[in-house]
Amino acid sequence: MARILPENERALAPFRAEIDHIDAQMVELLARRFEVVKHVIAIKQAEGLAALLPERVEDVVEKVMAQAEIKGVPPELAEKLWRVLIDWVVAYENERLG
Repeated sequence: MARILPENERALAPFRAEIDHIDAQMVELLARRFEVVKHVIAIKQAEGLAALLPERVEDVVEKVMAQAEIKGVPPELAEKLWRVLIDWVVAYENERLG
């Protein structure tokens, strides 16, 4: 149920709706990424690879930071978000790889 916004917040409503829509899209992209991670785990198991591949982590972070800068997003924000995401994924992979 939607709450009634105070008068001084009504101007924010369309922007909040847009942010909510973007958040839903981001979750959809995370779901797609997570599906790929499942395939990566299978290959790492078959090939005897470790969950953490430091060179790959740095490559991913560098690429994301560069893309963020091009798009006008603070690269430090992108770096922080991706490092948290990667840390979580590595822990998830470690659990499955044993």
